[in-house]
Amino acid sequence: MDYQQAGVDIEAGRSFVKTIKDNVESTYRPGVLGGLGGFGGCFEVPAGYRQPVLISGTDGVGTKLKIAHQTDQHHTVGIDLVAMCVNDILTSGAEPLFFLDYLATGKLESEQLANVVGGIVEGCKQSGCALLGGETAEMPGFYQLGEYDLAGFCVGIVEKSEILDGSKVEVGDVAIALSSSGVHSNGFSLVRKIIDMNGLDWSSTPEIFAGQTLGEVFLTPTTIYVKTIQAALKSGMDIHAMAHITGGGLPENLPRCLKADQSIEIDPTAWEMPPIFQWLQAMGDVPKTAMWDTFNMGVGYVVIVPATDAAKNLQWFIDQGIEAYKIGEVVSGTGQVLGLD
Repeated sequence: MDYQQAGVDIEAGRSFVKTIKDNVESTYRPGVLGGLGGFGGCFEVPAGYRQPVLISGTDGVGTKLKIAHQTDQHHTVGIDLVAMCVNDILTSGAEPLFFLDYLATGKLESEQLANVVGGIVEGCKQSGCALLGGETAEMPGFYQLGEYDLAGFCVGIVEKSEILDGSKVEVGDVAIALSSSGVHSNGFSLVRKIIDMNGLDWSSTPEIFAGQTLGEVFLTPTTIYVKTIQAALKSGMDIHAMAHITGGGLPENLPRCLKADQSIEIDPTAWEMPPIFQWLQAMGDVPKTAMWDTFNMGVGYVVIVPATDAAKNLQWFIDQGIEAYKIGEVVSGTGQVLGLD
């Protein structure tokens, strides 16, 4: 018996790396040293920093992958993987430099996984970072045939004096929300439960979604905010803090960018709730508090700015073609998000 008879095809793995090589290397940016295939990826710290600080983040896509498996649509989850990592480190003011992925499967299916990597490449291009390397693990008996799992890791850089850590936030500062593209990559255990209990499948086309299937709607990739926020910072916008709205929604993520003696008052009428959240709440009879605690509710990213600059900064985002809204302000408190009852 050999390794292939045990379920691991070494030659298929080598062939897969060759298949994706050109696509991966299309993401390379200044700073990348060497090419794909070494034991480690090398990246040179960019010049021009006085006190460079590296900011790292790691994440996955969660059970949204189940929808990709069941619909055999694999490109968008790669974008999600990058988005969940780069949007996180972006909140510190960091510019993403490079990304690595970990892809594990029961049996290596080259075309399927090339689509996944294609999505990762697209996410890296959207965020301006290099796909520096990764790992593909074939683990027969551990995953069901046709299924895989993803994890990602990114590193960014920021000048030490420009790190955003909430220390600049003051009572009276204004919260500007940047819209999400949908559910993004959180809350999918509840999403799948709602679909199942209503006897629907991913090919269903509820009228509210204008002819799109549920699979197409819920596989819409997470918005990557890197280029927008980096442009805002380079324009001189005085940003005091930022939050990526992921698992836990606004109630959990907004306090992470405030001081301990601050809260934030939100006006939920300041933006129109996207139909996808209205549909989920109705189909699952989900309490309003559970919706806020689970989903982003149409807000993917929040920027905290001084009140005196709020109108100007809001207009700047709108002029870039970004759906943006003033949704609240910082008040004295103990780390709560108020106004969502």
